[in-house]
Amino acid sequence: MTFCAPCIFGLEGYCANEFRFLGLNNVRAENGRVLFDGDFSAMARANINAHYAERIQILLGEFRAVSFEELFNRVKALNWADFIGPNDAFPVKGSCLKSQLMSMTDCQKIIKKAVVNSLSARYMLSWFEETGAVHQIQFLVMNDRVSMLLDTTGAGLHKRGYRAQANDAPLKETLAAAMVEMSGVRRNHFVVDPMCGSGTILIEAAMKALKIAPGLTRRFAAEEWGCVPDGVFEAEREAARAKIDRDCPFRAEGYDIDEAALAIAKHNAEVAGVGDRITFQKRDIRDFAVPEGYCTVITNPPYGERLLDLNTAEALYAVMGQRFKHEKGKRYTVITPDDDFEKIFGRKADKRRKTYNGMLKCQIYQFFK
Repeated sequence: MTFCAPCIFGLEGYCANEFRFLGLNNVRAENGRVLFDGDFSAMARANINAHYAERIQILLGEFRAVSFEELFNRVKALNWADFIGPNDAFPVKGSCLKSQLMSMTDCQKIIKKAVVNSLSARYMLSWFEETGAVHQIQFLVMNDRVSMLLDTTGAGLHKRGYRAQANDAPLKETLAAAMVEMSGVRRNHFVVDPMCGSGTILIEAAMKALKIAPGLTRRFAAEEWGCVPDGVFEAEREAARAKIDRDCPFRAEGYDIDEAALAIAKHNAEVAGVGDRITFQKRDIRDFAVPEGYCTVITNPPYGERLLDLNTAEALYAVMGQRFKHEKGKRYTVITPDDDFEKIFGRKADKRRKTYNGMLKCQIYQFFK
């Protein structure tokens, strides 16, 4: 099978490299997604271990369609019965961009009708109650090219299972994990977040250092599918558990002015299994001092479009510039949508990367030289 892993813009390379490291076949990165080939074991491995992908989908087919008749016939010809049983649910959702077929609801209806028609021919049924396992069908029509996919994940992969609670403006776990990777965090690192909120960055850093697979404790939609062989997911979970490195010396510290956020962060770290590696304290950024020795600072400061008014946010950046000392052994990674960040911070970044935090266009600034 061919699988598709959509990801946040700018993270395609990280996602592809991780899949290659996991031993997945024919990995190739495209804009906003990474493709790979494999069997159901590869599907389970990717779901359990992916830090940066948003979900894992089976790519059933891609084709050009400029009419509803063409769309119907091409969708009907796909091998839906290889995955969807006679009692299974198969809702349809998707989007249309820059194509002659621009009505999402019409495409949705045509695709649903085509899948029903295909399954009816296989199962000799005229009606499907859809009371069984959910097989979410997703479609993308872009530039007159249609991609037909089956979602194997369920709730997005950024939902690791440890963050039942979050502060007012949480950073997506997949993006936090990417910032950790960009910062070069390894098993012996000391990581600090002086504005930690609900602790996502520090938790992702600890899980990375300890080699705890992000999806190890959650379930996935495909685990309920009748077409997936028994034991596939458990075998991959067992393999992931065997890689955990509890002997690594990693440690982290998180600070925030919000006591409620700190309580949430501490709870989340405990649920994630890294509570013993992270200490949380109430402290204002104005009182922050970079610890002695080697240290990696990664943070997602509040900013004008998220929590603070722009003037207050930019005053905060100026304080960060004073507190984040330019010293050997100190590395800093900051995400913000403010294009004037470097000017206010008072230092040119050694590296910048464009990405998105939700719908907000951001840049990740890194200082390490």
